[in-house]
Amino acid sequence: MAVEIEETMLVRVQAEDFSVDEEINRVRARSTRIGGIATFLGTVRDRSKGRDVRLLTFEHYEGMAQKKLREIRERALQDFDVIEVLVLHRYGAIEIGENVVLIVVGAEHRADAFRACEWCIDELKKITPIWKLEETPEGDVWVEEHP
Repeated sequence: MAVEIEETMLVRVQAEDFSVDEEINRVRARSTRIGGIATFLGTVRDRSKGRDVRLLTFEHYEGMAQKKLREIRERALQDFDVIEVLVLHRYGAIEIGENVVLIVVGAEHRADAFRACEWCIDELKKITPIWKLEETPEGDVWVEEHP
């Protein structure tokens, strides 16, 4: 039961901010074989396509977003030589400078961790039903492409 609860903590969509250190430690605690941990942390920036941004709001398809993040984690564990993967994305209104998305990958070696981490964030942007609304001085803009 404790392992199942821990695994649900490795894939989350939540409104609350998170501690990067706590999340890295969550992955680190999964195995003493982990020798390299790669992370991607996405934060809210104040400019987008030459426009000032005051606030980002993320909306998601409840249930389906979590399902897609679980699929990303499972595929990364299967397709890359990694030991553990954590995927976390926030929703709701998020202020400039705040955390939005975190990928943490633990592997025996850094190269494997880096490759899997990059793949996870790229895949998240492609398949996860999470949408971003930028609040700008010129008005609100839904972001359609995923750089």
